[in-house]
Amino acid sequence: MRWPSLSGTLLIERTQAGLSRAKAQGKQLGRPASLSADQQHIVRERIASGETISAIARQFNTSRQTIMRIRNQA
Repeated sequence: MRWPSLSGTLLIERTQAGLSRAKAQGKQLGRPASLSADQQHIVRERIASGETISAIARQFNTSRQTIMRIRNQA
């Protein structure tokens, strides 16, 4: 069994500390949303009105999965 080296452990600790610090400063981590909050609101309205997921995805030039993720967040 291999044990992680001291430098590897330090790297992990520093990375975690940096992530924690960024979160504490209110920075958003991860990939940016493909649709803005306003666009997401419009997507939810169109789903509620009965428009198909595929049609909405085509109109916003995004994937069906993105639209379904927005639907499931509501």
